Amino acid sequence: MTPQPTPERQPMNLTKGNSGERFIPERKSDDFREAMNVVIVGHVDHGKSSLVGRLLADTGSLPEGKLEAVKAQCLRNAKPFEYAFLLDALKDEQAQGITIDTARTFFKSAKRDYIIIDAPGHIEFLKNMISGAARAEAALLVIDAHEGIRENSKRHGYMMRFLGIKNMAVCVNKMDLVGYDQKVFQQIKTDYSKFLDEIGLKPTEFIPLAAVYGDNIAVGSARMPWYKGHSVLGVLDAFVKQVSAKNQVFRMPVQDIYKFTESGDERRIVAGRIESGTVREGEEIVFLPSGKKNRIKTIEYFNGPKRLEALAGQSIGFTMETEIYIRPGEIMAKMAQRLPQVSNKFKANVFWMGKQPLIKNKIYKLKIATLQVPVLVAEIVHVLNAAQLDTVQKEHVDRHEVGEVLFETLKPVAFDLASEIATTGRFVLVDNYEISGGGIILAPVFDSQNALRQHIQKREYGWERSHITPDMRGQKYGHKSALIIVTGKIDTGKQRIAKALEEQLFNLEKHVYFLGISNRLAMAAQDSKDKTLGKYEMLLQLGELSHLMTDAGLILITSITDIDDYELKMLKELNYPNRSFVVNVGANRFNAEEVDLNLPENHEPEAAVRQIVELLVKGLVLDPEYMI
Repeated sequence: MTPQPTPERQPMNLTKGNSGERFIPERKSDDFREAMNVVIVGHVDHGKSSLVGRLLADTGSLPEGKLEAVKAQCLRNAKPFEYAFLLDALKDEQAQGITIDTARTFFKSAKRDYIIIDAPGHIEFLKNMISGAARAEAALLVIDAHEGIRENSKRHGYMMRFLGIKNMAVCVNKMDLVGYDQKVFQQIKTDYSKFLDEIGLKPTEFIPLAAVYGDNIAVGSARMPWYKGHSVLGVLDAFVKQVSAKNQVFRMPVQDIYKFTESGDERRIVAGRIESGTVREGEEIVFLPSGKKNRIKTIEYFNGPKRLEALAGQSIGFTMETEIYIRPGEIMAKMAQRLPQVSNKFKANVFWMGKQPLIKNKIYKLKIATLQVPVLVAEIVHVLNAAQLDTVQKEHVDRHEVGEVLFETLKPVAFDLASEIATTGRFVLVDNYEISGGGIILAPVFDSQNALRQHIQKREYGWERSHITPDMRGQKYGHKSALIIVTGKIDTGKQRIAKALEEQLFNLEKHVYFLGISNRLAMAAQDSKDKTLGKYEMLLQLGELSHLMTDAGLILITSITDIDDYELKMLKELNYPNRSFVVNVGANRFNAEEVDLNLPENHEPEAAVRQIVELLVKGLVLDPEYMI
């Protein structure tokens, strides 16, 4: 019987990954020709469909007889033929079962094959455009010469920057409507270039064209002799194919950790999808942000022969030479290569699509690769005005606006700059259960000040302190104050130990109080849609309450299920300057310096209490005479 995995959180099918479907027209002699995904974007009715239709016709990429059939149908219906009708005809064929994707069309030049993604132009479909263009390597942005630059033209420009698309050309279409006037073209080029400079995007070329007549589509135009640049097809062929994901540095965001238990199988498998690079058995790796190092023992996947190497695009698993505790959301990288950035602050460009504005000092949920973590909007540097060509200073970013924002996360996160590795340098923001914004990371920020310390400083400011000092309370109560954090996984006996400690200290007439986070509440927070923010709020409340009670001279005992080093550090900082002690029950998953006492799982309560009291005596919370 094949051993079945017991997931540490939830099951995932470890199947071979798919780096994205791609249709290439059937051919015999050139099976290994290069292919490129190109997205066509632009404001509604600026001529995207006409451009694509003309490309298909002028490169001979239409099904045999299709052009003639569409022209004949237009003649029968007494309406003028438009090249945009070719796309509608192909979509009709899709409904009849012919294998042509409604969102994609295909053509080829002498150099390579092209997969064209025709993105929706209306402002309300920006999310659709992002998802459709996510795999594009190049972009053509269409602007109507007669109508000029529209707000959506700018938003689409930013989307290209957001998606990290470096190959981009601007097509100034419908030049026939302005009499092929060079001045009109030049003015649009000047104005739009200024805007693109603002967002750090440099197009390969500006192309004046009249798609309906084929001007500058596949060949140059006699109607615009003043233009000396490439045609659309020439620009496409001049685009540089991006470096293959497998040739980049290795990155695998950890999706989950699985433990096999049947038939004596004790494998612990770290699973995820490799976003870039390759890795082999025996190579030394590191998990970030935790910094834990290991070496790959085996590469694991279902139903196949043994593998020695794994590469970008595969969903796969690894066993390690040494058993270590890591969490989903970490990024696995190779020690011999450039590592991701690690910081709890970073600067990013954000495109906001939420119904409510992005607000300074508000906490959102950040999703980057497989990680979800609370994030604070620490500063809005500036907002790009979508209606003008300048930036403005604001305390919020409105819907469909672009902002340069400084973010701060609850705990350090690992990431790459979007300009280096797009998949680990892009993120989304969740507000009220909805994905409301997307961003690209520009740079990490390193400084000693953070939002938690600022919160603590503000908390202390303005309060009138008692003249009764902590030493006076200690002498009166017969002990000093302390926060005792008893932590571990569910069903390790930690709550029994915490309550037994409270009872013993209470019988010794100490001022003690137990307040634990119940497993029900902890799991409810974990299972909720907003589990990340729910857990953060619980810990923040507990930390503030701890500070208040220990400041009053009490010994506060709490039990918490399944927290990590950063969350533990948060509790300690919130309780500062009062003392905190950490008692871990069961397997120790913390850094050694964070834990004051390790106890075995389901330890006998009386023996556990004795050890904790000894710890409090050594820590000068209790006098030696109270040793049990």
